Amino acid sequence: MGYVDLAERFVAARFPKASVAVIGGSTSRGERTPTSDIDLLLIGDDLLLEGKTGAALTEEFEGEIFEVFAYTPQGFDEWAQRSVTQHRPVIVHMLVEGTPVRAGDELATLRDAWSERLDRGPSVDAHELDFRRYVITDVLDDLRDATDPLERRVIAATLFERTAELMLLTAGRWIGTGKYLPRRLRELPAERVDALVEPYLNGNVDELADAVERELAVAGGRLQAGFVR
Repeated sequence: MGYVDLAERFVAARFPKASVAVIGGSTSRGERTPTSDIDLLLIGDDLLLEGKTGAALTEEFEGEIFEVFAYTPQGFDEWAQRSVTQHRPVIVHMLVEGTPVRAGDELATLRDAWSERLDRGPSVDAHELDFRRYVITDVLDDLRDATDPLERRVIAATLFERTAELMLLTAGRWIGTGKYLPRRLRELPAERVDALVEPYLNGNVDELADAVERELAVAGGRLQAGFVR
């Protein structure tokens, strides 16, 4: 199926005033699965109801599900900057790395500006990194103390996620949620990643805790007493 042509028909029918349209996600990467939808970023004036600058919508068109992220130009700048501040610039990655449906000078200008910002990586201040170390220290102690199997499994999942984020941020890499977190994590050296991933996948809580202790040491060590939130 020609997904670019399909997306153009969808945009023409539902969002004809869009000046920028970009396919993202698995469709853009050529990695679709049987349940994949089509992620579509739209930018343009008068796309939304008066007063709205951004919206996320799910639409069906010609038998396909579209996950639409629609913004006015001002709205895109605001939401993109917010996502950069949160270190999860999903819509920026869509803009820069996706497959163009409606392009032109506007898309080229946006890509030039935002690709430069992506390349710089996340900006994380010392207090945020300290707070992340503080949280991980607390969750790590909870894991070592827990005896209930279900509690240990749930705490381990939280600890893995928080530690993976810390590893990425201290390496100057963007983070992600859900399936995108392990994808980002695999950008780091394999030996380091495997030391965290393998005990987590094998359910070896003690080895996972030891791996987290090592990552905490790399980031500055455990942090508890004296930290001010």
